[in-house]
Amino acid sequence: MKPHKVVIIGSGPAGWTAALYAARANLAPVVYTGTPRQDPSITLPGGQLMLTTEVENYPGFPEGVTGPEMMALFQKQAERFGTVVIGEDIASCDFTRRPFVLRTEEGKEVLAHAVIIATGATANWLGLPNEMRLAMTGGGVSACAVCDGALPMFRGQPLAVVGGGDTAMEEATYLTKFASTVYIVHRRHEFRASKIMQERFLSQPNAKVLWNKQVVDVLGQDKIVGVRLKDTVTGEESNLDVKGLFIAIGHTPATKFLKGAGLETDAAGYLVVQGGSSRTNLEGVFAAGDVADGTYRQAVTAAGMGCRAALDAERWLGAQGVH
Repeated sequence: MKPHKVVIIGSGPAGWTAALYAARANLAPVVYTGTPRQDPSITLPGGQLMLTTEVENYPGFPEGVTGPEMMALFQKQAERFGTVVIGEDIASCDFTRRPFVLRTEEGKEVLAHAVIIATGATANWLGLPNEMRLAMTGGGVSACAVCDGALPMFRGQPLAVVGGGDTAMEEATYLTKFASTVYIVHRRHEFRASKIMQERFLSQPNAKVLWNKQVVDVLGQDKIVGVRLKDTVTGEESNLDVKGLFIAIGHTPATKFLKGAGLETDAAGYLVVQGGSSRTNLEGVFAAGDVADGTYRQAVTAAGMGCRAALDAERWLGAQGVH
């Protein structure tokens, strides 16, 4: 079996951009997109943008574009230059052998001289059925305020953010620019967030905190109309009328399939890249997008990282005599 020059695992903005650059460099990239899932807590083909109804902050789309439409365009552009797309999941990687050996969930072996990992990171969700349903259909439930908070459906409306860490404070503070009221729903009586992040949120005139509360249901059929809250001290339940719910309880990088592969990760599980490049600690293995970025998590930054990974892989392959 002849090895591929480069295999790209993942099909979000980072994966497709890496494929585009690699294809135009005549590296004949193969993209393993993964398989469709109904659960938005699992990495989807196309990445987290598949849960985003409107993307208004990506350059080149002055009227906005839906996340699925954008990913379809990315894929079409990559395929135009010869990218091969395979709708299967990579289950494990052996980077101790040359060429590298990847195995699909079906047990097939795939050989590659270089690998770009662009599997992204999934938002941590509450796990409520209505939360999942409304997140999948653009019904006002989101895991990214910076991505979605400025949309018309949220402007001038009461919104809720779930969480108590720095991410929740940052998301909630951002939303105060657009919402009539921003409620932070927190299950404890104090935040984990840094004091300065708390102060930034609490200093806003439309900021409110609901202590010792947890969301136990999301109300609404096609669009969210409120949330059902449970008091974590008394057990009492109540309804809160909101037109948007933002989950800000962290993200999990999609790296389970890399367990035991020898790749360096940080304390949160994100892949570590070397010296501002896309290089991991293993020669010939590169990382791009949210799987290696716990800070920005934006489509445009992921695309930039995908470009970098393809260029790094091209140069590395050239040095190995693979053209």
